[in-house]
This record gives sequence, C-alpha cells and structure tokens, in this order.
Amino acid sequence: MQLTIDPALDPASLAKVFRRLGRLHIPGFLAGDGADRVAAALAGPEVPWIKTWRTTGPSLDGDLAQFDGMTPDNRAAFDAEMKIAAADGFCFQFDAWRVSDDIDRGVRRGGALAPVEAVHDLVNSRAFLDFVAALTGETRGTFADTMASRYRPGDFLSAHDDHVSGKNRLFAYVLNFTPVWRPDWGGVLSFLDEDGHVAEGYSPSFNALNIFAIPSAHAVSYVAPYAGANRHAVTGWVRH
Repeated sequence: MQLTIDPALDPASLAKVFRRLGRLHIPGFLAGDGADRVAAALAGPEVPWIKTWRTTGPSLDGDLAQFDGMTPDNRAAFDAEMKIAAADGFCFQFDAWRVSDDIDRGVRRGGALAPVEAVHDLVNSRAFLDFVAALTGETRGTFADTMASRYRPGDFLSAHDDHVSGKNRLFAYVLNFTPVWRPDWGGVLSFLDEDGHVAEGYSPSFNALNIFAIPSAHAVSYVAPYAGANRHAVTGWVRH
C-alpha cells in the first residue's frame, strides 16, 4: 500500500512557526484512511515487539515475553535500578520494532504489517523529504529511519536532545497512531527550556506529525498506570 500526505497541508505556510520555534505539531498529516490502517496494524498481534531500555549502561534490547514474565523480585530490582538511574541520567523503557533495520536487511513482512512498512516508504519518499525541506529550509535530508514504538503504563523516555556525533541527524519526527488519548494519561512529548521548564508539550494526537530540530531537549512523560490505551507511534530521524 501507499500512504500520502494530506494535500491540503502547505509546508510553506507552516514554515514561519517552525523556523521560530524549531518544532511543530501538524494534525491530520496522512490523507484518506492511511492513519486508520497504520493504527490497526500497530494494535494487532503481528507486530514483532521487543523491549528496549536503558538504565546506567548502554541501551539494551530484550525478549518482550521474558521482560513481561520477570519474577516479582526481579521486577522490583529492575524498577529500583531504573528509578535511581532516571533521577539524574538518560533512561527509558518502551516496546519497539525497528522497521528500517528490517527493511535495510531486505526483510519485508507485508500482510497485516504492510501499512507500517508503508510509513517507512513515505518518510523516505521525495514527497516527505521535500515537505520537510519546505517546512524547515534545510535541504540536506536524504533519508529517514523508522521505528514503531509502543508505550504501555510505566514506560517513559527521560530528558535528552537526540544529538549523537556521526549520526547526521537533522530532525526527529513522530507520527502518532493512537485513536484516543488523554493528556493526563502521560506519554506527552515535552520540550524543555534552559530554565528547566516545560516550554511546550505535544499530546500524541491521532494522525499528527510532530517534528523538531536536532538538538532539542525533550522527553516523553511517564505513561500512567490508569492509561486507557497503549501509545503507538512511528518515529525516527531525517538524516543527511
């Protein structure tokens, strides 16, 4: 299948706000039923989710069933380590499927997961890269990587700025695919100012594109235990 950007969106008309703030929330990004189809795929049982996390050391990936099946004692120890590390360091935990890693290896799952793979195709298309160029004024973007993410209760991403030497990241993007979400459930993409305040926060509104320049200090707030849904998105970086 093929996804398309809503033709009613004019990046040139949005450029002034982006270039002033270095970030933008764009609702209604995909045309037609594209967002509905991606949302259904991400909510389905076929997604090859893994658990990814970081406490005091490097980022780690693990088998999701094993992670969810930890004994109460092991879970308490993990949570205690995460709590200490996250108090003053960069930490996270959420579920992931690194779509672009699969596609770069020549693996396409198709079938029920074809809509998610179509997001990868879209963000690597001239239509998307030209949209980003017109929005940002930056013309060096040549490709984007893609990762499906699922934040369940207890998941979060602490403060960081996405800059990694040698990765050539220009912009981060997040396409949101949770049909119903309340901001008090958490999972808010929060931008942090130099005084330590939340300068702005984007709730994961359905079919919205959030895009921001790298580096930008930001975090994804803790998903509350009472959240009524999982937070689904496809995210990545536009690179050169």
